Amino acid sequence: STISKNFLKNSLLQLECYFTWTLLKEDIDLDDLEESIGDQIEFFVKSNIINYNQLSYVCHLKCSNEEALKNLQKAEEEIKKHHPNEIDRRSLVTWGNYAWIYYYMGRYEEAQAYVNKVENSCKKLSNTAQLKIQLPEIHAEQGWALLKFGGKYYERAKKCFENALREEPDNPAFNTGYAIAVYRLEGFSSRRCEEVSSSLKPLKRAVKLNETDTYLLALLALKLQDLNQADEGEKYIEEGMQKTPDLPYFLRYAAKFYRRKGEVDKAIMILQKAMAVSPKSTFLHHQLGLCYRSKLFKLKKSTRYPPQDQLEELITTCIFHFKAATEQKPKFFSALTDLARMYAEAKMYQEAEEAFLKALQVNILTSSDKQEICYYYGNFLQKQKKSESEAIKYYTEGLKNEDNSYVRNNIETSLKKLLEKRIQEGFGDETDFSTLGHIHRLRGEKLEAIECYEKANKCNPSNDEYLSALYELRLSL
Repeated sequence: STISKNFLKNSLLQLECYFTWTLLKEDIDLDDLEESIGDQIEFFVKSNIINYNQLSYVCHLKCSNEEALKNLQKAEEEIKKHHPNEIDRRSLVTWGNYAWIYYYMGRYEEAQAYVNKVENSCKKLSNTAQLKIQLPEIHAEQGWALLKFGGKYYERAKKCFENALREEPDNPAFNTGYAIAVYRLEGFSSRRCEEVSSSLKPLKRAVKLNETDTYLLALLALKLQDLNQADEGEKYIEEGMQKTPDLPYFLRYAAKFYRRKGEVDKAIMILQKAMAVSPKSTFLHHQLGLCYRSKLFKLKKSTRYPPQDQLEELITTCIFHFKAATEQKPKFFSALTDLARMYAEAKMYQEAEEAFLKALQVNILTSSDKQEICYYYGNFLQKQKKSESEAIKYYTEGLKNEDNSYVRNNIETSLKKLLEKRIQEGFGDETDFSTLGHIHRLRGEKLEAIECYEKANKCNPSNDEYLSALYELRLSL
């Protein structure tokens, strides 16, 4: 009956599980997420309760609820194996997921049965009749789930691990999650020139508490490299190489360390080793592409007339790896952008254009991702396609994201030069004047901005936008 269905839905919304943590499928590439969880189950020997819970949620998002149930059964087996004395406490998230999936399958009695299980366990654990209790491992599991769903979720993930650590400050797994969240948040924010707290201390602490986790060693090494302490960082990489010479998760970051250090051949060797273990990895293909690209740029810089056959070979290799990454993972927009830029190097302009447009159509872009693609596409339109008006269109699109970043400064500089050139050559129209006015305004150059908006207004006196810009600018002088 509808009454019991509504009553059930109300109980479901109170559960602590993946279905109540607002993890939106439009923010990620589901196939890619499924692959990465599969890799973790294969390569990490630790208990996989969280991985199976995540996998069941991904299966549900992909509309295969039967598969989702199978993964929840696997999660239960892991709980019995690793926590035989804490089955109630460890199963709350899994049972919550069960309840939701049965609800979506229209199997309301089974859904209700799992709601009751959660309720009874909460009673046992906290002496109160309710559907959720604040347990550190649930905070942590939510943190891991949020980390999987991309940059928008990192801040929330960090808070979850903070909550878990409040209860158990020395828990190795919670410290690992916290350090990874802070490290990723830092990378995510530095592209936008925002200040966030440093991940150095949390990483050092996590490494100390997790003797065997070489993935953490690699992140610490990269962090030290960022802080110009590459020699200390390299010690950690070497230690990791001895502990886990075949773990793709470690090797991919070790390779990144050597690529950034300028030891590109060493990086390539390590990546090929990792490729032998996980041949389908899109991340490894992308990293190999980046390595060959830095070889290409180095060759172009080092001599005035670099040997043509070597250049062509490097370009072909780059295209091969970037293309492999994007074919397996169609929403891998940074690989698509790299592929487009490489096609441009190869003078394959039509392919370049297609790859840029594909990258811009990816539906999980943040505004700073989109800005970066607009910048490189604008460059391509201006320099290779010689289409200035199209370039202006994409540069202007890129300026819509007002966060301060190096990409943004690059767009402003390129666009300003291009507009000034057009105006000098006598091709400037009202849009060119108003866009240039907008750039001056952003840079706080008020008099120059006024001059531009006056010219735009002269071209089209009936446009209110120009008049209001002029009014505001004059007021602020």
